[in-house]
Amino acid sequence: MKKISMIIGIFVSAAGCARIDHIGRAPSFSEALQGAEHSAMVYDSLPMRLKPVRMVDESSLWSGGRNSLLGDRRAMQRGDIMTVVVEIDENAEISNQSDRSRSGSETLSVPSLLGIPQRLDEKLPAGATSADLVNLSSNSSSSGDGSVKRNEKLTLRVAATVVDVLPNGVLSIEGTQELRVNFELRELLVTGFVRPEDISRQNEITYDKIASARVSYGGRGQISDMQQPRIGQQILEAVLPF
Repeated sequence: MKKISMIIGIFVSAAGCARIDHIGRAPSFSEALQGAEHSAMVYDSLPMRLKPVRMVDESSLWSGGRNSLLGDRRAMQRGDIMTVVVEIDENAEISNQSDRSRSGSETLSVPSLLGIPQRLDEKLPAGATSADLVNLSSNSSSSGDGSVKRNEKLTLRVAATVVDVLPNGVLSIEGTQELRVNFELRELLVTGFVRPEDISRQNEITYDKIASARVSYGGRGQISDMQQPRIGQQILEAVLPF
């Protein structure tokens, strides 16, 4: 019993730490210098084999370098930044209806069987007869009606950083954004894998071209705390069978 009380106390304390951060004040921002984006910008990846640069290319406007007038400035390497455009406008509607009915009737009569019904009638109460031994009837019906309707719309733009370049050239990206208004903090997180050729000349990519895309848009603060049930209520709803 003592161990159970200790486990419950630790669990409740851990669940309440998130709310303690913004008691009487605005929620704190996440530390930007401790994420994967900052590490990708600070620590270089494995060195890449580059073409030797000729002296004439350094002063030419038509060179192929990224800093030239016509250079490709799209995110290609670890630490580069691109813009992720999230535009979700989806509608889904499903409706189904089913009806089922069944009826049956069975009757078994034995008016005469070696004189057994006549002998049995003598021992039955007055008015009872064994001529109709079995008479069964059944009737069942069921109907169902269900519908699902969803409408989702979300438009966001966030800067994401290339945190890793995979051996096949695919870029692993991660982008975070936090916006605090009064005592409510809105958080946006985007992660996934993109191909360099899917990045537009404007250094942008849409979410539908991101593999294993994970887009999270939520928040924390006093308003979010009021909308969430308490941890004890969540435990009871998950455990109680009724």
